[in-house]
This record gives sequence, C-alpha cells and structure tokens, in this order.
Amino acid sequence: MSTSDNSDTTTAPAPAPAAASVPNSPLADRTVVILGGGSGMGYAVARRSVAHGARVVLGGRTADRLAAAAEALGERASWRTVDTTDQASLAAFFAPLERVDHLFTPAASYQTGPMLELDDEAAESPFTSKFWGQYYAVKHAAPKLARDGSVVLVSGAASVRPFGAAPAYAACNAAVEGLGRGLAVELAPVRVNVVSPGALDGDLWGRRPAEVREEGFARYREATVLGRIGTEEEVADSVVFLFGNGNMTGSTLYPDGGYALR
Repeated sequence: MSTSDNSDTTTAPAPAPAAASVPNSPLADRTVVILGGGSGMGYAVARRSVAHGARVVLGGRTADRLAAAAEALGERASWRTVDTTDQASLAAFFAPLERVDHLFTPAASYQTGPMLELDDEAAESPFTSKFWGQYYAVKHAAPKLARDGSVVLVSGAASVRPFGAAPAYAACNAAVEGLGRGLAVELAPVRVNVVSPGALDGDLWGRRPAEVREEGFARYREATVLGRIGTEEEVADSVVFLFGNGNMTGSTLYPDGGYALR
C-alpha cells in the first residue's frame, strides 16, 4: 500500500525567470490557475507559465508552502488555499477570479494498494480526491473559463497499464481520461485534455525512502521503451503544449517513456 499527495512540498521551490523569456507566447498576459501549484509538476507548470508571460494563481491546502512558491515565482504569482475535496472551498477559491484562461489540476491525496488489503475509505480515496476533486474543480471554474481557454486534467499511465495490484487507482486514472473526453464535448469551445505521466524523478518520489524509490524506479525503467524515469519539467512541457495548441481537445498525452506502449 502506498500514499500519494500531489498538493504539497517539503523542499524550497526553484525560482522562476525574472521576466518572460518566451516571445510571442499564446500564454502572454493570460491567467493560469494551478490547483496543487506549490510543488511538483504543478509548480513546474507554474514556472513555465511565468516564463511565457502568464499570470499564475496557485491553489493548495498549505498556506506557507503556497506562499513560498508564489514568492519564488515573483510578481506574476498569487495564491490562496483550497481543498479540492470540498465544494464550498472550491467555490470560494474561484469566486474572486474574473477570468480563467487555463486550468491545471494536479492536486490530489490518496492511498493505493490491493483490493483485499485496503479498507473502504482508502480504496475510495483515489476517486474522492483525484477524480471528484478534478470534476468539481472544473465545475466551479467553468463559469470563469475563457472561450478560447483550456483545462488540463491529470491521470496516470496506470490507466492503461497497472503497475501493480491497485485496481481502484488504475480505474480512477482511466475514469479521469474518460472525464476529459466528456468535458471536451460539454465545454466546447473550451478545450479539455489530459496529461498521463508515468513515474517521475521529482517531489512525490523524492519523499519516499531511498530503497523504495530505487526499487520502484528500477522496475519502471525495465518496463518502458526508453528505459528511463521522466521529470516534472517534461510533464510541464506537455501541459504548456496543451494550453497553447488551439486545435487539440479530448486527448490524452502520455509523457511516460513508452510505459503505456509496452
């Protein structure tokens, strides 16, 4: 059994570029909202967005971590706390925003493991946090979404190839990808896509014991086409691409080193 939390961080965030460094970017002067933006791939997307000239609004559960991330990002960043499992909290988070151009939703906290070992609450936690958390985040953001804007949801490569005995988690990731397709139809012309990473050498795995991390990474490398572990920055590349590509919706990208292919 393992626990995943994509909403917080234990390390100081790397600073963003002091000024926009990508000329003529479609993200320039747009508002990018990232739930789970204080760490991990959420913070990596925030850094990329600032480099493209966007304003970023970070959401998460822990105020001091969000504040540190926003300070590192500079004057284009702001933050407020939010619990994505609480609809009232989501409504309060989005209420002050006049417009959301792009939304990214990596915030989630859940447990994984075999069906016969998890209690019911733990087994349901991927759906409670990762599926319904993203579903209701989009619901409360929808009235503020720009017609030429986008949403990028987060699933995981276990959606198509479970890494171990964790059936509820695998099903949740598959459900998120189906949610992305359904929302793409309902919210058009707003674009909705999904990014589905594999194992990443970053914040989440960095908080696991070294022996657990290295064993998991060795198994993952063996299972991929490229034989390597991905990075949060590579996921951020995929997300920013989906923000900016005006003809892409209802799709899922797999920055997983070919894990899903194998």
